[in-house]
Amino acid sequence: MKFDKEFFNLGYLDRLSYKNTFIHNIDARVKVIGAVFYIIAVVSFPKYAVLSLVPFFSFQIFFMILGEIPVDFVFKRVFVVSPFIFFIAIFNPFLDRNTAFYLLGIPISYGILSFLSILVKFVLTVSIIIILISTTSFAGLCYAIRYFKVPEIFVNQLLFMYRYIFVLTEEAMRMVRAKELRSFNNKGLELKFYVKLAGNLLIRSLNRAERIYYAMLSRGYNGNMPYIKKKKLNFSDFLFILIMLLTIYLFRFFEPVDRIGKLMIGVIR
Repeated sequence: MKFDKEFFNLGYLDRLSYKNTFIHNIDARVKVIGAVFYIIAVVSFPKYAVLSLVPFFSFQIFFMILGEIPVDFVFKRVFVVSPFIFFIAIFNPFLDRNTAFYLLGIPISYGILSFLSILVKFVLTVSIIIILISTTSFAGLCYAIRYFKVPEIFVNQLLFMYRYIFVLTEEAMRMVRAKELRSFNNKGLELKFYVKLAGNLLIRSLNRAERIYYAMLSRGYNGNMPYIKKKKLNFSDFLFILIMLLTIYLFRFFEPVDRIGKLMIGVIR
C-alpha cells in the first residue's frame, strides 16, 4: 500500500477545489442546486433509456474544460466504485430476455438495455458529484448545505471528518515510513504489520482527537462552527443556474437524440 501516493491524491483533490476558474468561482449553493436537479433528471429516465442519456455528458465535458479538471482524474474515481453497481446490474440481461429490437441482425433484449441504462446513469451521477467536489472547497460545500437547512450538527461532523482524514493519513504515513526505515531488507510489509498499524492508529487517533478538542475549547469553541459571512449571489451565478436548469429541462423532456433520430429516418424515407 503506497500511503505517500494516497495522501498525495487526497491532497490533490483538496488543491484542485481551490483553483481560480469560472466554474470554481460560481457560488457553492448554485452548484449544489444544479447538481441535485441534474441527478434527479438523470435517474428519472425510464429503465430502458440509454441514448436519451447521452446528451447529459455534455455537462461533464463543459465543467471539466472550464474547471481545468483532468479527465483521467474524474473517470479513474468513477472506475474505482463501478464494480459495485456493475455486479448489481449484470443480472438484468439474464432476468429480462425479451427482445427489444435487432441491431445488425443481433437481438438486443430489454435486459441489456436496462443494464446499459443503469451503468450510464451511474457514470453520469457519480462523475457530476466528483466534479462538484473538485470545483468547490469542502468548506464551501458545507456552507451551502447548511444554507439549505441541513442540521448544523451534521454539517459540523462532515467538517471534522474531512479535516481529520488528513491528520489520520499523515499519522499512518509516518508509521509506515518508520517501519520501512527499520526493516529495509524486507521487500514488502506483511499483513501482521497492518493489523498492528490499525490498532496503534486507533489509539493515536483517540489521543489526537482529545488534544484537538481541548485546543478548540481554548480558542473559544462552544459547539458552533464559525462560518464565512453570507455571500450574495451575483449575475454570473444566476445566469449559470438559469442556463443549466434550462438545458437539463430540454435534455429531459425533449430528448434531442430521439428527435434527431426520427428526423433522420424521415429524411431517409
